[in-house]
Amino acid sequence: MQQHLRPGGTVSGPVLMEMADAALYVAILSEIGLVALAVTTNLNINFLRKPSSESDVIAKCKLIKVGKSLIIGDVNLYSDGFPEPVAHAVGTYAIPPSRKANS
Repeated sequence: MQQHLRPGGTVSGPVLMEMADAALYVAILSEIGLVALAVTTNLNINFLRKPSSESDVIAKCKLIKVGKSLIIGDVNLYSDGFPEPVAHAVGTYAIPPSRKANS
């Protein structure tokens, strides 16, 4: 989509950040199930090289630590068909405490 490109034919940084955050969200919810109010508390991204405007952007995510209240994940973003990542992100999600029913 043209609205997501910067001058010079590169994918915009906010789009890459959104992809990294979405990849983390999907990986986390697939690990812990649907948890209302799981939210991003931190997202750091390093832009490594210019993404191709002619290729899809692929996100590869792995969870580094799955705790009771925080989950940390690592995301590499690639231009489809290219071996080197275009960006690397590390994000943290806060998981709300589970409520136990009163007996």
